[in-house]
Amino acid sequence: MIKLLRTNSKNNDFIELVTQLDKDLAISDGDDHDFYHQFNGIDTLNHTIVAYYNDAPVACGAIKQFDDASVEIKRMYTLPNVRGKGIATKILNELELWATDLGYKKCVLETGKKQPKAISLYKKTGYVVTPNYGQYAGIENSVCFEKLLH
Repeated sequence: MIKLLRTNSKNNDFIELVTQLDKDLAISDGDDHDFYHQFNGIDTLNHTIVAYYNDAPVACGAIKQFDDASVEIKRMYTLPNVRGKGIATKILNELELWATDLGYKKCVLETGKKQPKAISLYKKTGYVVTPNYGQYAGIENSVCFEKLLH
């Protein structure tokens, strides 16, 4: 059974999952990791989700304000041993619902070209590729997406 908890970045399970995410990204991003890492601090994330599978924390995600009408999806991660169970999709859907509840109209996000499963998830859930925004403009390894919320 999958249970989703709306929380914030002070949640210990969220912190532990992000620690694991950062370890995985350090490997997959290689030399680019330090560049990306500077944009992924968690100390000011007020809207995070932790997913529990059989009462164990297994996945997470977050939103943070991007502009007056948009939030940015951040820190999406699922432990390798529970991937393929639809947990990331459930988290993404819950983050979008939360953003809508908060009055936002759009979600934006960035992921790396070295993250094909993430790219597949976002395309499958209705996100469309956009020009790279902000700090990711001109960054070859970045892929940016957006999705209008209902």
